[in-house]
Amino acid sequence: MKVTILGCGRWASFHAWYQAEVLKNEVLIWGLEGEPFASLARTRKNDYLKLPKTVTFTNDLGEALGFSNYIIVAIAAQAMPAFSKQISEGKPKGKTFVLCMKGIIDKTGERLSVVLSREVDKSNNVVIWVGPGHVQEFVGGQPNLMLIAGENQKAVEDVICKFKSHLIRLYEGDDLIGAEVGAAAKNVLGIMAGILDGAHLESLKGALMARGIYEVARLIVAMGGKLITAYGLSHLGDFQATLYSENSNNRKFGEVFFKQKGKHNNPAIARTLFPTIVGHCGLHAEGLDTSRALHLLAQKHRVDMPICRLCYEILHEGKEFKDGFNELFTREHGIKEFRF
Repeated sequence: MKVTILGCGRWASFHAWYQAEVLKNEVLIWGLEGEPFASLARTRKNDYLKLPKTVTFTNDLGEALGFSNYIIVAIAAQAMPAFSKQISEGKPKGKTFVLCMKGIIDKTGERLSVVLSREVDKSNNVVIWVGPGHVQEFVGGQPNLMLIAGENQKAVEDVICKFKSHLIRLYEGDDLIGAEVGAAAKNVLGIMAGILDGAHLESLKGALMARGIYEVARLIVAMGGKLITAYGLSHLGDFQATLYSENSNNRKFGEVFFKQKGKHNNPAIARTLFPTIVGHCGLHAEGLDTSRALHLLAQKHRVDMPICRLCYEILHEGKEFKDGFNELFTREHGIKEFRF
């Protein structure tokens, strides 16, 4: 079968590799003119993988949309509003869009599936593909489990049937809100895990995971999702894969940021480090923008999320980790571990 990939970054190139190399599908990659698309099209490789010769390339979005009924989207999450409008101009109908991104729009708190569904014709299906796993590990032959979720159950089942393999076992999710919010929030907590690494407080990662998931679960419920979803592949499963992995951009970002920030007492100077750290990590850490979105959603739905709030304050308001850490440990005592 034919599959279109919109994007040319790390995850986009992985999905192109997976479709062509593992599933033996015919693949067309779309990307913007210039780098890094030109380099990928010319050399068929990047720092993570080498694409087979069967993969083709185009800068024409209309051609890419018309190539296949299955369109995998893997771009920077914050670019989704503008890109959704571009997609809608091509007037696609009867397509299945598979969003392979983890993020929430930082200015509005909107989920990515909502943004795209609003712009395209109702005959199209929109599903998400999230869960644990890193490109380097998949390409190296390490299998994992991932999740497909969407509002149209038949579309979800169809994607699972078409895209499952010995390398990736796909599960069906029945809670799009929970899966999408949980997947995005994982990146924020991943940055916090990196901050703990930078502060040499690795033993607190267990507490971070337990209490962080609780915060995210409460937000999911407040937004209309299911509590149990936070404890599945889209959040807990992915978060566990992030906590100790050298391949996690978000964990790595948090660690490097903490170490670099320690060299600069001025918060304004610390924030100018973002481009340098992003370059050091190789790619943008989605949790940086998602921390703003979670802060917005927590306020909107009146959900107390102290760990996620601390991450937001450290990254965007210049708060010192030590001060925030002490505040977390001196909060009200005697409350139950779980209170929904």
